Amino acid sequence: MKVILINGSPHPNGCTATALREVGGALQASGVESEVFWIGRQAVQGCVACGGCANKGKCVWNDNVNEFVDLACAADGFVFGSPVYFAGMNGSMMSFMDRAFFSALKRPQGSPFLYKPAAAVVSARRAGTTAAIDQMNKYFLHGQMPIISSRYWNMVHGNTPEEVAQDAEGLQIMRQLGRNMAWFLKLKEAGQAAGIPLPEQESTRIATNFIR
Repeated sequence: MKVILINGSPHPNGCTATALREVGGALQASGVESEVFWIGRQAVQGCVACGGCANKGKCVWNDNVNEFVDLACAADGFVFGSPVYFAGMNGSMMSFMDRAFFSALKRPQGSPFLYKPAAAVVSARRAGTTAAIDQMNKYFLHGQMPIISSRYWNMVHGNTPEEVAQDAEGLQIMRQLGRNMAWFLKLKEAGQAAGIPLPEQESTRIATNFIR
């Protein structure tokens, strides 16, 4: 079993990375492999609603978004981490998630996120954390992904990695999140081994427009 830890921060070893490392350590201690995917510092093109992914089966902008979606096919779970910018996730992460989740729906072989557990982790100096978590969770709800919780909201506080390392409660939340993710993955594996099928999907997606 493998969980991808997505670092949406422009800093590869900053506060968000510190939180994700704590999650990864708990996953490893529970027998689950993890891999960090850093979205980098380059500009991430936002979705331009061109509809090209419906024809290509992937985003028309061939960058790290498509790379990640390909990796997601072999992953069993995901933890998306972002710093808090103005009470939301940072702009690069939002563009990254917009395109990853929308284009994944257009893959002819189906979305690589469907029924796979996910969690949002955020890092802030002081505030805006719960709003950012709510924002990120909406992607998982749309993608039919079980959301993994911890013993409190999935956040750490600090202005530097060293300050995050002093957030004892935040780091404990990260560890519990890793253990909860591992537990859920093992339950899912046991259910599949017992022959419990995935939920039935209606063949036609209904889209209702409210203005005629």
